[in-house]
Amino acid sequence: MQYLHTMVRVADLEKSLHFYCDLLGLQEVSRYDNEQGRFTLIFLAAPEDVERARQDKAPTVELTYNWDPEVYSGGRNFGHLAYRVDDIYAHCARLQEGGVTINRPPRDGYMAFIRSPDNVSIELLQKGEPLAPQEPWASMPNTGEW
Repeated sequence: MQYLHTMVRVADLEKSLHFYCDLLGLQEVSRYDNEQGRFTLIFLAAPEDVERARQDKAPTVELTYNWDPEVYSGGRNFGHLAYRVDDIYAHCARLQEGGVTINRPPRDGYMAFIRSPDNVSIELLQKGEPLAPQEPWASMPNTGEW
């Protein structure tokens, strides 16, 4: 397993970049604008991690800016922790056997979401290419929020 990033939703992108970059000292690694989804993702890393983060070898902070105004309450501004796993199906099966609810099953062979005992959202991403869809995951519905 590899720790990837922590996602935080931000209401004001410029203020957030000023805080995280100018004041805290993180540096922008990459940026992704999605016009259809109306959001921007900006990945930041500590100065000593920037080059490794650009090679996907160091964890980052993901700032998610939704273009349409939204008031974040109840901790919604904190998004999730993300980890890359070698076999998403085996990992989810082990979690499920341990009593963990798979909130967003890996129907696509690539992404799943679970929650910690303290209700922290955790994203699991398949290493490399998505695995071929397989049951029981392919037809499993979402459960709760993720």
